[in-house]
Amino acid sequence: MQVLANLAKVPSVAIELGELFDKSGFELALVGGSVRDMLLGRPSYDLDFATSAQPDQTENLLRKWVRQTGGENSGVWDIGKEFGTIGARRDDAIVEITTYRTDEYDPDSRKPEVQFGKNLDGDLSRRDFTINSMAIRLPSQAFVDPFGGITDLTKQLIRTPVSPEQSFSDDPLRMMRAARFAAQLGFKVELETFAAITEMAERLKIVSTERIQAELNKLLLSDNPKVGLEVLVDSGLAQYFLPELPALQLEIDEHHRHKDVYRHSLQVLDQAIAQETDALGPVPNPDLVLRLAALLHDAGKPATRRFEKGGGVSFHAHDVIGARIIRKRMKALKYDKQTTADVCRLIELHLRFHGYGKGEWTDSAVRRYVTDAGPLLERLHRLTKADCTTRNARKAQQLWDSYDELEHRISALRMQEALDAIRPDLDGNRIMEILGVPPGRIVGEAYKYMLALRMENGPMPDVAAIAALKEWYQNRS
Repeated sequence: MQVLANLAKVPSVAIELGELFDKSGFELALVGGSVRDMLLGRPSYDLDFATSAQPDQTENLLRKWVRQTGGENSGVWDIGKEFGTIGARRDDAIVEITTYRTDEYDPDSRKPEVQFGKNLDGDLSRRDFTINSMAIRLPSQAFVDPFGGITDLTKQLIRTPVSPEQSFSDDPLRMMRAARFAAQLGFKVELETFAAITEMAERLKIVSTERIQAELNKLLLSDNPKVGLEVLVDSGLAQYFLPELPALQLEIDEHHRHKDVYRHSLQVLDQAIAQETDALGPVPNPDLVLRLAALLHDAGKPATRRFEKGGGVSFHAHDVIGARIIRKRMKALKYDKQTTADVCRLIELHLRFHGYGKGEWTDSAVRRYVTDAGPLLERLHRLTKADCTTRNARKAQQLWDSYDELEHRISALRMQEALDAIRPDLDGNRIMEILGVPPGRIVGEAYKYMLALRMENGPMPDVAAIAALKEWYQNRS
């Protein structure tokens, strides 16, 4: 079995640490995601350990380990010491070692009362899922699997080591983590575990907003977020932190009546991800802003749905309304201002392309499109293309061809006019000088007029720009 064959790939640094702790009379084991990823053949950049040593003893041993060959970037940190965790870095190796724990939980709080345990099996029993409850004793490299994690790994199942009711009662965030691991690993949530999530979803209310947002971000930035999002929606969890997503299930998309807006939104997310670039491209994978905008671009449809005469359905202004709704939601989830602004701006602009018919773009329209998108232009390109999910191959190709033509027009105009930094032909200082007016409202109005003129006509000769400004001022007076 290839999974078990990967056990032979224990990093040498782990064995070295195991020997150091063993000589001092302490147990040490590689645990959690480090073991899971090793068995799956996935890269694991940080190594997690559990030990019988107390935090002070662990800290002393890690300082000794770092001093052996550590360079300038090496060191030890004790920021998690109250929870039994000491971290260290020696050159490129980063490790965290935690004293065995057997936590107790207050049912009304997510915060555990930290209690140090005495053995490895007890420590593994408090972990979230069986695939994270395996360990490798060091330096002997003996495999420890008291809850059948290796079986669940081969079956690609997410299951709790103890009863799911107990596990999720101890830490309700584990319900979201089940969805996240489904997205990251492509696994299915075991039926009993999924049933417990559905039954206990409301317990998510006691988890802090910051932890919920962090878990959602990890899910969205995974290789296949669609799988995890389906777990969140189907179990009812999404209703407690992102109700706008399950609300889309009720709305039939006016262009794609074979599926609801929820399914359409998941497809748009997949298609947006497919257009992300490598690290050197304009939208490096994974991009949280693009993914949030793709998932939530139609969030305004439930509030704007209207049934028209003849059986049609309309969603007028759902782009603007949706941006307002998502701005409030992202604020409630405590996203930073820039991420919120960028996501909401993309939602506001996601229909702009369709407002220009079949590609009859004037130079003025192209300038406004680029200026309105600003630094979000590359993401807007990808969101707009991803939003085409019609099964009509001919119609889809027409839309893509039309948008390709727009991108060519943008490139051509950018070469001529420096579109990314469009400014009026006359700045504020020259406006004041030409009109003989002090700083104030008139200068601001004149600046806006000259900018609109620049958008409409492109660059103007200095003489023409001065004449246009004077004419505007005379007419204004």
